[in-house]
Amino acid sequence: MAHIDLFFSTISPYAYLAGNRAEEVAAKHGATITYKPLDIMALFARTGGTPPKDRHPSRIEYRALDLVRQAALQGLPFNLQPAHWPTNAAPSSYAFIAAQNAGGGDLGKLMAAFCRSVWADEKDIAEDAVVRACLQEAGFDPALADSGLLVGAETYAANLEEAVDKGVFGSPFYVTDTGQRFWGQDRIDDLDAHLSGKV
Repeated sequence: MAHIDLFFSTISPYAYLAGNRAEEVAAKHGATITYKPLDIMALFARTGGTPPKDRHPSRIEYRALDLVRQAALQGLPFNLQPAHWPTNAAPSSYAFIAAQNAGGGDLGKLMAAFCRSVWADEKDIAEDAVVRACLQEAGFDPALADSGLLVGAETYAANLEEAVDKGVFGSPFYVTDTGQRFWGQDRIDDLDAHLSGKV
C-alpha cells in the first residue's frame, strides 16, 4: 500500500486551494496519508525561501494573480487579503496533531476547515473558539484543543526538521514512500500519475 506524507501549513493559501483532491487521489489508489503540519515561515528560512511580504514586487503581483485564478478554477471562495493573515499557526497545528493522534474524525476535512477559516471565512485560527469549531466540523472532540499541547509542540518542531531532511520547501508538499516529491496543489495530478505507475 502506498503512503503519502503531506507537509502543510494551516495558514497556507495553496493548502486551501488543494481542497480534498489529494485525499481523493489517495483513496483512488488505496494510499494512506500522514499529515505533517509545520511552521512555514521557519521552513522558508531554512530552505532559502522568502516570506511573501519580502518578495520582489513582480513575485508579489504574480502570486496575487495566481491565487485568485486558482481559486476561480477550483470554484472556491477566496479573499486575497484576509483579515487574519498571517496569524499564529501553532494553536491550530497543535490541535491538528492532537486530532491525528486521537483519531475518529476526518483529517482532510480538518485541514480544509482551518485553511478555509483563514482564506474565505475571515476567522483567526489562533483563537481557541475557531480551533474548536473546526475540530467539531471535522468530527473531532473540540476538547482536543486543550490536550496534547506538549506533544503537539514537539511534533510540530519535529515535522519541520523532517521536512528539511526530506527536501520539502513549501506547502502543500507531498512525499511518497518511494521518495517522490510533489510541491503544490497544482501537482496533485502528477501525484495521481505517479501512483498510477505512469511517471
